[in-house]
Amino acid sequence: MTAANGHPLTTPAVLDRMAFDYADHEALVTPDRRFTFAELRDEVRRTAAAIAGLGVHPGDRVALWSPNTWHWVVACLATHYAGAVLVPLNTRYTAGEAADILARTEAPLLFVMGRFLGADRAGELDRASLPALRHIVRIPVEDADGTEQKGSWEEFLAGPQVPLHEVDARARAVSPDDVSDILFTSGTTGRSKGVLCAHRQSLSAPAAWAKCGELTSADRYLCINPFFHNFGYKAGILACLQTGATLIPQLTFDPEQAMRTVQEQQITVLPGPPTIYQSLLDHPSRKDFDLSSLRFAVTGAAIVPVVLIERMQSELDIEIVLTAYGLTEASGFGTMCRPDDDPVTVATTCGRPIAGFELRIDSEDGAGEVLLRGPNVMLGYLDDPAATAAAIDADGWLHTGDVGTVDAAGNLRITDRLKDMYICGGFNVYPAEVEQTLMRLDGVADVAVIGVPDERLGEVGCAFVVPRQRADIDEEAVIAYTRKHLANFKIPRSVVFVDALPRNAGGKVVKPTLREMA
Repeated sequence: MTAANGHPLTTPAVLDRMAFDYADHEALVTPDRRFTFAELRDEVRRTAAAIAGLGVHPGDRVALWSPNTWHWVVACLATHYAGAVLVPLNTRYTAGEAADILARTEAPLLFVMGRFLGADRAGELDRASLPALRHIVRIPVEDADGTEQKGSWEEFLAGPQVPLHEVDARARAVSPDDVSDILFTSGTTGRSKGVLCAHRQSLSAPAAWAKCGELTSADRYLCINPFFHNFGYKAGILACLQTGATLIPQLTFDPEQAMRTVQEQQITVLPGPPTIYQSLLDHPSRKDFDLSSLRFAVTGAAIVPVVLIERMQSELDIEIVLTAYGLTEASGFGTMCRPDDDPVTVATTCGRPIAGFELRIDSEDGAGEVLLRGPNVMLGYLDDPAATAAAIDADGWLHTGDVGTVDAAGNLRITDRLKDMYICGGFNVYPAEVEQTLMRLDGVADVAVIGVPDERLGEVGCAFVVPRQRADIDEEAVIAYTRKHLANFKIPRSVVFVDALPRNAGGKVVKPTLREMA
């Protein structure tokens, strides 16, 4: 299925086109595997045949809970090729957080990492609570873990497969309006929401992003952003797939390894949060590496100092440095700067709308809620029509929950967050979820969480706790409790004990007061 301009509108159609147009061009490079576009398509078809062989039907949800290996890319594209819907899971989720999403999507198949960063999340899942989950495929991550176990990747591929002509028929049957993925984002109530996006949306939005960065088949893209995030999946995998750029994933971020990869692989594109560039600029070994191949960087997710943009251009000699704004409900995109914008514009704004979005501020005088409208606004939330109606009004405007202004040139500047959300290391954290968790800790009478500035992570959580009378509770106990129940990026880094929380006449916590106290 193609658009009027000839561009394919489904992921399988894009892969088929690129395997023909760029057959011998490198598509994906990792330390242990290299794929041309033709080889990538072959591997995807074989994997899709195995997915279908497990009884996964078109429209079924396939969950993917693993870091940036070549398996993630293949499993992602194979899921689409088999007509199924991709459900990425954050690698930092606890088993309980992952199980909630697996249950709600009724995924019959889960691709999951083996041991990663010392943990075996798959082994912690309560299978009895997940009756729909029939198959688990383990992806080897550390020391080839999972290759010899039941449910290994190799065993999966050696198992039952449908004929390739059936797989090809499934791929051709995928429609641009079919759901391609469900990405979960925390809600202000503390429960995650599944965002439904169609194939046409998951392709057109990153295509617009790639156009701003002038991405071509000559580019070599180091993907540090995790694949489970919009930034890594759509602005990474799907942007490269549509432009012919070579994708080179990094398992975990290590500054020295990143610089070595830039030098050895002649990396031209390096997106990421501001912390990545700060780490490279300040690394004592930076002068030992040739980083001159870099030409395009894009950042966001936090306040970006003007001096950082200037240093990226002067010290790293990156020709194009851009900032952007987006959210999962807008297919991961929204606004973006342009290559001819000056450093101040890039650092202090999020640019102008891309991907067919209209931008409006819900205010008659200055700052107000940021509204977006266009073809790439989500289809809705999974099984939650009330939340969908609350997010998208009758005129099609998506209410982002962010507060901003628009300057005379049309550039968006985010000034606050209606939802009290803060961003830790590039990941959204919603205080309500952390607060609800802490209220279950014995000894806590009341609690409020805010984001406070952090040089390395942008923002980190600070918990204000009102202890119960005679409760034996300290900072260590509070942090340890959240570590047990929440992903690492949600864990408060500091705790302040207070006698009472400041509240307004309506009983709501006055968080600006807490920010002054932090």
